[in-house]
Amino acid sequence: MLFKLAWRNLWRNKLRTAIMLGAMVFGLMGVVAMMGFLSGMYGSMIHNAIAWQTSHIQIHNRLYLDDPDIKHTIVELADVEQAVAALPGLKGWSARFVADGMVASARSNRGVRINGVDLDAESKVTPLVDNITQGQWLSEEGRNPVLVSEKTASRLKLRIGSKVVLTFTDANGDVSGAAFRVRGMFKTPSTSFDDGNVFVRRTDLTALAGIGGAHEIAILLDSDEAAMVQARRLGKALAATDDSAAMARGNRVRDWQQVQPMLASIINQQGLSNAIMLGIFVVAMGFGIVNVMLMSVFERTREFGVLMAVGMQKHRVFLLIMLETTWLGVTGAGLGLLASFSLIGLLQYTGIPLGAMAEGLGAFGVDTLLYPHVSFAEYQMIFFTVVAASLLAALYPARQILRQRPVDAMAEMH
Repeated sequence: MLFKLAWRNLWRNKLRTAIMLGAMVFGLMGVVAMMGFLSGMYGSMIHNAIAWQTSHIQIHNRLYLDDPDIKHTIVELADVEQAVAALPGLKGWSARFVADGMVASARSNRGVRINGVDLDAESKVTPLVDNITQGQWLSEEGRNPVLVSEKTASRLKLRIGSKVVLTFTDANGDVSGAAFRVRGMFKTPSTSFDDGNVFVRRTDLTALAGIGGAHEIAILLDSDEAAMVQARRLGKALAATDDSAAMARGNRVRDWQQVQPMLASIINQQGLSNAIMLGIFVVAMGFGIVNVMLMSVFERTREFGVLMAVGMQKHRVFLLIMLETTWLGVTGAGLGLLASFSLIGLLQYTGIPLGAMAEGLGAFGVDTLLYPHVSFAEYQMIFFTVVAASLLAALYPARQILRQRPVDAMAEMH
């Protein structure tokens, strides 16, 4: 009975209630759209960082992390590779020989990270093969092929077939280098990655360096969420081998959040930023509901006085007012989230083009076509937060009525 009465009371002034619901709907659409935009941007950063830079797990020599000397290769590489190959959920892995050096053309030169990769293994870990914009992916044919980014090619005035010289410090501490020919060019969402990486065959680079082995093993799993668990499992698996002492001391296994702690920190702040946006909306909405309910109860002060005079207990009057705000909160949150769900669904289909900000987004590794995302848990959290805020906002108007005696309430002239 009270539920039905509360619903009818809510619509006594249809225009006022409709305006309040409209404000809630459009406010929620703005909050949800902003949350979806941030989630999409963070998701793009995670996806691109894992795909192009970190993979899910990396293994290095502990000394290499502190001092990236070319001699600090992975300890007991064959045993480590065997343990990696047995990892559950493994999608691919690649052992890389890395050297910090220079790439020089007849026009200019730049400092780069020279990645010596095994071609088949690398193609399963990174999407390089599918992002060749000119030329071809590296192959076993030809002498000293190199893959450079479009950005590096532009800075050094390179074309397919152009000759460049790669130089770096070899295992003996001497400057080593050789001429390479550009086999292909790539482009990634990260401008910093494009600016600082070239790819060559691992065998070519180890021959120039004078040592074998690898400095980095990048591991790609079939699930982002499994990275931390599998990294710990791999660390235990390495420690359980016959050469556990050497490997435990010599190598370190890290998941992508440990490899890029700044990115992990930014992503961990996502919940806080969402809470701030939702909090601002809820406070503004709360003041609106307080205003609406104050007007509503003041208009009916005499009516409440009569109800209390004929025997209606005060707690039932309080319950009636709270039910009215509950209906207002549930209706506003429901309609707002339904409209927000439709908006996010449309944007997930079309994407949000951000080509005008390509250079700035590229510095953070974000795609220029962004797809917002809001999880079901976030929709639930928003719904219950709005309803709870509506109930809190009704306490003050309800108190203003309950503190009056029935005779005083009936004497009110509102």
